[in-house]
Amino acid sequence: MIIVNQSHEILTPISREEIYKLIELAGRTAYKSEDKITEGSAEKFIRSLVRRGHESVLEHVSITIRFITDRGVTHEEVRHRLCAYTQESTRYCNYSESGLRFIQPVDFHLDKDDLEFLQTVEDFYRSKIAQGKTPQQARYFLVNGLKTEIVHTANIREWRHILGLRTSKAAHPQIRALMGAVLQRLQSELPALFDDIGVK
Repeated sequence: MIIVNQSHEILTPISREEIYKLIELAGRTAYKSEDKITEGSAEKFIRSLVRRGHESVLEHVSITIRFITDRGVTHEEVRHRLCAYTQESTRYCNYSESGLRFIQPVDFHLDKDDLEFLQTVEDFYRSKIAQGKTPQQARYFLVNGLKTEIVHTANIREWRHILGLRTSKAAHPQIRALMGAVLQRLQSELPALFDDIGVK
């Protein structure tokens, strides 16, 4: 049994200049104002779109992120629409030899009793596999704290929606910490698209 921290990795190469230019070109098509595209005009145009709520234009760019987190968080994450998901499968992955991994909670410390319980879960899982159960049968006994990986693709408009919801004070602490790190990264990389999120 191993305890790991949750994390994320942005898989889409982020080029601020290319993303901004594409969004500006798409947006100016609506107004037939392509002749106003100049060096440096994209950021101002995008900020205007965001301020006016004309976010459909932001759907022309998608970002793919790999998350390492717990199964409880991914149950919340996959509720969002207009996204593509590919998740580590407990139906097919057999953890009996490699051992189970669990995510370190962000809002409490795993004490001795907690760790003993997780070890019991792992031992029981292994015993079921040894008795001839398949991984999809043995997964019945696994807990929400089990580490999983999920690749999540969404367009920028949807990421804005997701990050707004999942970084709010009402969000579960585990997903708030995970998405908060993503938001900080995207605010740094693409400020015109994300720097208004979390600012009320």
